[in-house]
Amino acid sequence: MNQIPTLSVRFPSDDEAAASQDTEWCEVMVGDQPRTIRFHDYHEIYAVPGLYERIFHDHLECASPEEVIGLLAEQLVAANVDPAMLSALDVGAGNGLVGEQIDRLGVPAIVGVDIIEEAAMAAARDRGTVYNDYVVCDLTALDDGQRARLGTPTLMTTVAALGFDDIPPEAFSEAYATAAEGAWIAFNIKADFLEEDEETGFRGLIRRMVRDGALEVLATRRYIHRLSIAGEPLEYVAVIGRKRSA
Repeated sequence: MNQIPTLSVRFPSDDEAAASQDTEWCEVMVGDQPRTIRFHDYHEIYAVPGLYERIFHDHLECASPEEVIGLLAEQLVAANVDPAMLSALDVGAGNGLVGEQIDRLGVPAIVGVDIIEEAAMAAARDRGTVYNDYVVCDLTALDDGQRARLGTPTLMTTVAALGFDDIPPEAFSEAYATAAEGAWIAFNIKADFLEEDEETGFRGLIRRMVRDGALEVLATRRYIHRLSIAGEPLEYVAVIGRKRSA
């Protein structure tokens, strides 16, 4: 992967770090000028080689790609399913960290999809052999060509992109609609998003899908997704299921 060894990143002090998960930030030295970047300003983060990994994996110890795909691997073994027989759609693919785990699992055909052009550029730059195709599009406004490129996957993943409108429920639904009947579904969600009894947004969508029989949940696992900027553990739940006819 193409890294910049001299990349300089300053994280907030303890006094500065009193922020919610959707307003976290760091200061990055690019050339001679410091830039303040919010953690959800992905187009800016992906534009700097190595910055995503420096923030989320080196400093905040993000474990979600390994946790979610690890739980998927366990379920595939339990069901006697060979990953080599699957084709994957990685939704909210970013710069390919989840795709890399899917590739290591042995899935031979992986399509990434993201709304951010810089994400596709970063994936090509950092993990150029992971994806067979990478579609930059708005999933809620697909044209025929984009829909054809997404294919009919037998595995759909979306990791660390749900619950903060990074991927709205409508976009998740459109991606889900492309998946084959019986397709494996692997995603994660902030733990309290599933605990709250609410029928709106993503949590409401998942509840309705399970209740209506469109999603069969096979396994869940609660784990530490990453640390907050203040060093507090953020708990998420990994979910593995199968797509069923509603």
